[in-house]
Amino acid sequence: MSDVSSPLRLGTRRSLMATTQSGLVADRLTELTGRAVELVGVTTFGDVTKANLTQLGGTGVFVSALRDKLIEGEIDFAVHSLKDLPTTQDPRVVIAAIPPRDDPRDALVAAVKLADLPPGAKIGTGSPRRVAQLRLLRPDLDYVPIRGNADTRIGKVTSGELQGVVLAAAGLGRLGREAEISQVFDVEEMLPAPGQGALAVECRADRADLVEFLSVLDDARTRAAVTAERAVLNALEAGCAAPVGAYSADDGQNLILTAAVVAVDGRQAVRKSTAGTLSAPLDLGRDLAAQMIAEGAGTLIGEQAH
Repeated sequence: MSDVSSPLRLGTRRSLMATTQSGLVADRLTELTGRAVELVGVTTFGDVTKANLTQLGGTGVFVSALRDKLIEGEIDFAVHSLKDLPTTQDPRVVIAAIPPRDDPRDALVAAVKLADLPPGAKIGTGSPRRVAQLRLLRPDLDYVPIRGNADTRIGKVTSGELQGVVLAAAGLGRLGREAEISQVFDVEEMLPAPGQGALAVECRADRADLVEFLSVLDDARTRAAVTAERAVLNALEAGCAAPVGAYSADDGQNLILTAAVVAVDGRQAVRKSTAGTLSAPLDLGRDLAAQMIAEGAGTLIGEQAH
């Protein structure tokens, strides 16, 4: 590895969530290896645009600027929310580590639980996947697209503009905002986004020394689970803005993978589960996607695109 006395440069988006996540990874790497890490703030297109993620195509809007800095050698590695990463691999970079996953579930920030909200209550979320599944649970509520960081979104509830917002439980936990959660949705009620709750530590593919160095952060069980989930998304040819949920758990030997494609109006859904060995997560995800496509999942995704 190049000069070990100088700190490694960790590229991060500038949002509080991103810098908090990156800081956790930096601290853990220093704890395990003794190597100092400095954070380098990068502004991405997803941070500055006012468009909804569905209009942007979803995947990659928070990622490309960080990857550009990696390729140019301005940073040594980057930390992403795994669910923001495109499922098609960029050959110039590699995911060197996927640390142990935090809570993968979705959470409601409101005064009460979802079942206790009055008919017509306004619920904010920027995710078609969340809206589709929420409509299965409460078709009588008004789902409003929102952007912005966690503070901004929660502020819309505090001010009374919205009666609730749905966010990732892991993000709220990392920010120390768990006390504001009124309900965490069980995965049977709402399947999370593939890879939700997990972080990806990415570096250049030609830096074999760094790939090996960063691998100390990797958690094999988390990697297997999210690989299966993302394989479903990839095989369905759906971006992260599509209404696809997937979650994989393991019993120590096997992965149990569940995935769903839900129409945004909540009226149709294709939901399937399968199990396989921890050693072949890609095959497991692809096989489940093939079963879902045979039952019409591809048609549902195609309808969302128009």
